[in-house]
Amino acid sequence: MSRPASVVPLRPFHEGLSPYNPQTHVCMECSIRQFALFGALDEAGLERIHHHIADLRFEPGQVLYAAEDAGTAVYTVRSGVLRMERSSHAGERRILRLAGRTDLVGLEAVLGQTYAADAVACTAVEVCRIPRVMIDEFIRDQPELARDLMKRWQRALDDADEWLTELARGSARHRMLRLVLKLSEYSDPDNLIWLPTRQEMGAMLDLTFETASRAVSQMRKDGILHVVDSRCARLDMARLLEALKQE
Repeated sequence: MSRPASVVPLRPFHEGLSPYNPQTHVCMECSIRQFALFGALDEAGLERIHHHIADLRFEPGQVLYAAEDAGTAVYTVRSGVLRMERSSHAGERRILRLAGRTDLVGLEAVLGQTYAADAVACTAVEVCRIPRVMIDEFIRDQPELARDLMKRWQRALDDADEWLTELARGSARHRMLRLVLKLSEYSDPDNLIWLPTRQEMGAMLDLTFETASRAVSQMRKDGILHVVDSRCARLDMARLLEALKQE
């Protein structure tokens, strides 16, 4: 896994601002603005903060942040899919959950903690990097932001619980069916889903490579999964839901 290209350092939040930042217009027109952390701000508010927010792009396999890194910022996912993963002392990797469009990741930074997991791009990913110092100031000025952060934190906890209850229990087939249903939540505009490798599926579902391979082959045979290339596929949702009913 590789780090992204170098990022332009952000100025401290209290430094003087230039009259206009072109990123303000970009954020005003952003398709996920209403779901973003500062989505309720008007243009003047956006102008104030966007001198401090970096718009970053990552290629598949690049790392946004690593476990135990100092938590200096949170990230809003604008597009693409991220995976949160940890490695044991024995070197075994476990994918804890995924994050996609509109999700806020790296929330540990709000408490000044180190990041709890590696955040790795599964697909091409675009994120907005929001410095912790800026969030601290906004919470002081606008206490309602703290409630919004709590809701987002709860959403992340719910996602993690869903992975434990739905994707780590039951037969291998049931887990695989639930996984592709979950992946459909992150489909692109062409209704294509990111297709993990068999090793990644095993790390998500606690399955061996061979078991994951057999489960995928059976879904293809059943017409549930139509592989487009090595990293994307299209689902037949009706057949998927019917298969889940039979489990």
